Amino acid sequence: MEHGPGADSLPGRHESFWIETTPETSYPPLPGNLETDVTVVGGGITGITTAALLKRAGYAVAVIEAGRICHGVTGHTTAKITSLHRLIYAELIDRFGSRQAHQYAEANQAAIETIASLVREYDIPCSFEPKPAYTYAESEESRDLVAAEADAARSLGLPAAFVEDVPLPARTYGAVRFADQAQFHPLKYLLHLASLVPGDGSRIYEKTRALEVQDNGGRCTVRTALGTVTSRAVVLATHYPFYDAPGFYFARMEPSRSYALGVRLDEPFPAGMYINADGPAHSWRSQPAVDGGELVIVGGMEHRTGEDVDTREHYRSLEAYARSVYPLRSIDYRWSAQDYLTIDGVPYIGPLAAGHENVYIATGFRKWGMTNGTAAATIITDMIQGRANPWAEVYAPDRFKPAAAARRFLVHNIDVAEKYIGGAISRPAGDLADVAPGEGRILMLEGKKAGVFRDREGKVHAVNPTCTHLGCVAAWNSAEETWDCPCHGSRYDADGKVIHGPAVKDLKQRGG
Repeated sequence: MEHGPGADSLPGRHESFWIETTPETSYPPLPGNLETDVTVVGGGITGITTAALLKRAGYAVAVIEAGRICHGVTGHTTAKITSLHRLIYAELIDRFGSRQAHQYAEANQAAIETIASLVREYDIPCSFEPKPAYTYAESEESRDLVAAEADAARSLGLPAAFVEDVPLPARTYGAVRFADQAQFHPLKYLLHLASLVPGDGSRIYEKTRALEVQDNGGRCTVRTALGTVTSRAVVLATHYPFYDAPGFYFARMEPSRSYALGVRLDEPFPAGMYINADGPAHSWRSQPAVDGGELVIVGGMEHRTGEDVDTREHYRSLEAYARSVYPLRSIDYRWSAQDYLTIDGVPYIGPLAAGHENVYIATGFRKWGMTNGTAAATIITDMIQGRANPWAEVYAPDRFKPAAAARRFLVHNIDVAEKYIGGAISRPAGDLADVAPGEGRILMLEGKKAGVFRDREGKVHAVNPTCTHLGCVAAWNSAEETWDCPCHGSRYDADGKVIHGPAVKDLKQRGG
């Protein structure tokens, strides 16, 4: 997976530790038209958990995955199972009130026990291990924020405490500590859950991209290139809903990328999971390695997807930060992840929109998908069964509280509008001879805008960089060697093939 002249200078092997240490799945593609009770689109933590819970409740389920299950966002997580989401509870109380803030807190804390109970019930060998979680202050100014978070979390019934000592070698100024949290190997957990789905009318289909959803009042159809799946309900567990019938999700979320390194230390890593309170995010946790040693995963350096910058610098900056805290024996892995942020910080979980009550979404996990994704599976399973769920209100997709994030909503939409018309991205510059091996840029070829990448062998890959989702212009991601849409997070490989939705169509080729 190493590419380009700058790839060899980047730290680590370009692969997710979770993906490399689990076998690749081989579920078949959809063989043709199919009828079932529920169609789940997306094979990450939300989709697989939803399918497993629905099957256990007696439903026949079909899981549709464009690639291989668990190889998308879930395959690139840091895999913390925690209700401590950096700093959120003081904000939630202020924005939503204590009652709905309590719903969010309870949903995420309950998700930890849901995962733990599934691990116990099915004896899943996934390195599940209880660990405390910390959000720590790196300055006197953020100390007050951390102390306020501890108070807010305690008021909501969470296992929170303010502590002075943080067992990291970095300078800290106290932390909020949550007891009764956990970590695991997410793919070992989910691949085992997935193995429980097929049978009794339930199925998993890989290499089957969903293209369209039709909701005809109790009879939903998911159209793919290989056939259609008809069911009573559809769950869109694709992070960003590729089917946005009401047309407002694109303006209520923004895509964000972040980076991770898998490193080795010359000393034991302290028990716990850690993230700083404010400023650029820095996240730490350990994981048993395949050789019996210990891998430490350090993450952060988040930025909006498709920013017109050299994304390789984010890996280098993360390496420099890690070395400033610990002497590193080696850097074994590097990978990046993508998630979506809603305008008020809470995911959208529930019916897509009025008139589409049989189509459910789960999106905007704000990089806390292990618990929010598990909570989403529980909420949607209850809804499909016609049961009330105690946490559904705070996550309701049809909520809109202007006071919660009015400024961010306005700024985000202005920014999206600029990128939509191509006003905030790199202008075409230079010609084909200027593109060095390993470099990608937008040029004008034969009077048409082209996204051009020259590989290490000198071959030119040229595409129309206009995203097939809603027409924004994609930017070159030098670290991953992909074309990334800055508006809604669609991503394409160097030849224009979709590798991350909401787009479902490839970029068109350009001559060059």
